[in-house]
Amino acid sequence: MTTDSREKMIKTAAFLFGERGYAATSFQDVLARSGAPRGSIYHHFPGGKEQLAAEALRWYAGRTRDVMAAGTADGPTVEAVAGYFAATAAWLKKSDFRGGCPIGSVALDMSGDEPLREVVAEAFADWRRIVERSLLSEGCDPETARSLAALVIAASEGALMLARTSRDLRDYTAVTAQVLAHLRAVL
Repeated sequence: MTTDSREKMIKTAAFLFGERGYAATSFQDVLARSGAPRGSIYHHFPGGKEQLAAEALRWYAGRTRDVMAAGTADGPTVEAVAGYFAATAAWLKKSDFRGGCPIGSVALDMSGDEPLREVVAEAFADWRRIVERSLLSEGCDPETARSLAALVIAASEGALMLARTSRDLRDYTAVTAQVLAHLRAVL
């Protein structure tokens, strides 16, 4: 089995979790969409679905973190947040409103203190820290920076759910405008 097969399964699982959630995604779904051989999933993920999910969520969280970090390094926080919201809106349209955030989807599937809760919590905290650091670098006080960063992440996830359920970007666009207006007013 090649590393490419493993990576393909991780990426496929992440996107399937974003579309369907954790509970509604099976190994069979990952195999069918990735084209990986049946035995390869057990070879690469002996810890089962939970191991695959943890690795898929970490991959997606890292990818998103890198995009956010690059955006905040290239300019003001407001522009980085606008770019992040715009990229998410474009993804929604491209996926015909099926694509979602696997981190948020898995968070909604959790019922207690599952091991994946830590992965989800760390992803959200990581994203929040990036926005928070950017706001701090622009002179925002620490408490306000933390609150605004949490607002950005929560608004993005909530607006994503609204857009997916309505299959329309109007609410997503309205939330984006309000978040950006609020950031500009505070900064």
